Amino acid sequence: MRILIALTYYRPHYSGLTIHAEREARALVARGHQVTVLTSRFDPNLPFREVKDGVEIIRPKVLFHISKGVIMPSMWVWSWKLIRRVDVVHLHAPQFDAAIIALQARLLHKPVVLTYHCDMQLPGGFMHSVANLVSNLTNHISARMARVIIHNTRDYAEYSPFMRRYLDKLQPILPPVEVTPITQADRQTFRDKFKIQPGTRLIGMAARLATEKGVEYLAEALPTVLEKYPQARVLFVGPYQNVVGEEAYAERLAPLIAQLGEHWSFLGVVTPQEMSAFFHECEVTVLPSINSTESYGLVQVEAMTCGTPVIASNLPGVRVPVQMSGSGLIVPARDTQALAEALIAILDHPQNYLGNSQLVAQLSTPQAVAEGYEKAFELASEIERGNVLSVYTDEHEITEQWTSSAVEYQQRNHAD
Repeated sequence: MRILIALTYYRPHYSGLTIHAEREARALVARGHQVTVLTSRFDPNLPFREVKDGVEIIRPKVLFHISKGVIMPSMWVWSWKLIRRVDVVHLHAPQFDAAIIALQARLLHKPVVLTYHCDMQLPGGFMHSVANLVSNLTNHISARMARVIIHNTRDYAEYSPFMRRYLDKLQPILPPVEVTPITQADRQTFRDKFKIQPGTRLIGMAARLATEKGVEYLAEALPTVLEKYPQARVLFVGPYQNVVGEEAYAERLAPLIAQLGEHWSFLGVVTPQEMSAFFHECEVTVLPSINSTESYGLVQVEAMTCGTPVIASNLPGVRVPVQMSGSGLIVPARDTQALAEALIAILDHPQNYLGNSQLVAQLSTPQAVAEGYEKAFELASEIERGNVLSVYTDEHEITEQWTSSAVEYQQRNHAD
């Protein structure tokens, strides 16, 4: 199958969405598909066209930015050319360009599959208000043009003001998760590099330093944890300097972090081996997100895959991995005291919160996710041809599919 994937940002941009798209694209190529990614040249130093991991990447020039969005009219020229050559168009939203690309695909009678990642919430101000309105409009046009809409969980979709309107098109597919295998030597190298002393109680957070991540609630909870565990230390992995659109947030957060001294370390963007070591070394990882721009949090599944329990906010979608696996605790969003108590509970008895992380991990392998997308692309093609009329799958059927899929993958692994 020839597949066009279109999205605003792609790797090397760092976010859950771009990691999701990159892993999906690589997995589809590994299964024999021809994949082209159409995205922005958000960094002028990036090449216009390259092939990486078998994926062709085309990056039109960006004229200017509106908050986190980019304006690049030449993308529409390239999308028209590329749509004519492919069998299915896969859009990742929110995305300003998605509506025009979806309309082009409809004109050319090519099926559209839309992966909707999250509801967008921009800061206040006139320009951001206009951007919100435009984004909502383009999302609705894209959703109406799409034959199938994919989201990580039905839980999030039912709470999303946007997704609630399109439940009849919904196919839940968990995001793809990859964790690089490492050795004890790799873990020791990680500890040496980041000066982790024996006896340190490590708390991890992996994210961009962005408003929706709720970083301040972890920082505010840490002093309470330190009263019982004075050796506790937070390791924050991910971009924390010059994050687009988050400069004011970082400046506001800086004094709070500074007060924690050696108990808080920003590690920045790390290698895949270091990321795996990070998850293995931490006793607990935290996802204290505060609003619907966080719809899942694939880093928590990466942590679970490494045997590390998670504390996640009680938000639609975000709570699902812990609910499915029992590997960790769920706390109210924006509740510093509840977060501190959960951290102490897990540090007290980490072995009590391991759960059955393999249930989520097996459904999140790139191979499993690629198979899910293949079925969605085939279904969209059948609907486009008029052979199938409905997409809707009720929640009970979805649960049965997830459970049977997990059993199937466990049986395969056992056989191997």
